[in-house]
Parts: sequence; C-alpha cells; structure tokens
Amino acid sequence: MDNRFLNIALPKGRLGEKVYTMLESAGFGCPGVMDNSRKLIFENVENGVRYFWVKPSDVAIYVERGAADLGVCGKDILLEYEPDIYELLDLGVGKCRMAVAAPKGYVDERERTLRVATKFVNIAKDHYRKAGRQVDIIKLNGSIELAPILGLSDTIVDIVETGTTLKENDLEVIETIVPVSARLICNRPSYKFNSTVIMKLCEALSDIKEKTK
Repeated sequence: MDNRFLNIALPKGRLGEKVYTMLESAGFGCPGVMDNSRKLIFENVENGVRYFWVKPSDVAIYVERGAADLGVCGKDILLEYEPDIYELLDLGVGKCRMAVAAPKGYVDERERTLRVATKFVNIAKDHYRKAGRQVDIIKLNGSIELAPILGLSDTIVDIVETGTTLKENDLEVIETIVPVSARLICNRPSYKFNSTVIMKLCEALSDIKEKTK
C-alpha cells in the first residue's frame, strides 16, 4: 500500500455514489471518480486520497486485509461476516432493514423445524438461536422471495428496503431483525498509524450527516 495516500474502498452502485458525494463535501474529493468509465482506481495527490470501486460484499475484505485503509459497507455485511476491522461511523445512508418475511397469513407451526431461505446464513442462525427456534437454513444466492412461493422454505431472511418486491409476490414482513445502513470501516493498523487524518475525515462526515438529517 502506498503510504502517500489514504486508500478508500467504495461499493459500486448508488450507495457508493452517495457516500462519495459526502466524502467530496468533506474535502476529500478526487477528479474522475464519478465519471462513467471502466477505470477502477482514482488518485488525488493534493488531497492525499486514492479511491477504488469494488463489489459491495468485498469492501470489508479489502479493509480487513489492508489493501484499503477505509471502506464503506452495509451493517448487514459486518454482521454476516464479522470482519476484524473498526466500525467508525454510521453514515446514515443506504437505510433498510434485515427482516423475516413469509407468505401473507403465514402461521408458524412451532412443533416442527422451520425452513428458512437466506443469503445471510450467520445472521439467520444467530437470530433463531436467540429465539430458541429449531431451523433448517437453506443458503440461496438470488431470488430469495421464490423459495416460500415454491414451497422450498417457510420463511426468508433478507434485506428489505421498500417492501415492493415482497408485496408483488404476496409476501410480507413478519419480523424485523435489525436496522441496516452504510458504515465507515477502518483497517486496524491504518487507524493506529493514520489516526489524525482518519479522525478528521470522520468528524467532517459526522457534520455532513447532521446537516442532511
């Protein structure tokens, strides 16, 4: 890692664009980041920052492994994978929730094992363990809503933003597990050696977050 720069991993997509706008307002802008190109790495020597776009689920890996000093990812990723990083700030954007959903009118028959389809295996296991519920977790990677419709599962555990997809498939939220939003995360050694500039960035982002409430 080039020590001249504060390396920041941004998640590709709308969330990353929103967060970059906040970072730019905080005085950590970098020309070209928002250009519609296939370029992945952007440097600003004057501001001492280097940005790179990565898949949202990979941000925490880049930060944990030290390829990035800072990164932005959803609380769902942190709960699911528990990376060894510092969680510095709730950015207050990308708000949604981790929830349990089921077909409308669903009634849980507690005498039998509950079948749960999800991408978030660890979150689901932890939730039902705390509830004392016996479950069969079915790991899926896409179209989770299809599982209860086709009888593969009784319920699903998934991210819910507007709930539109659930409604269109005659499903409904029956329980919220945890609210989710974007978090600023930091590599542990980076925090030790770059604490001054990192805290400056955090304070600026906190001010911006308060002003946009």
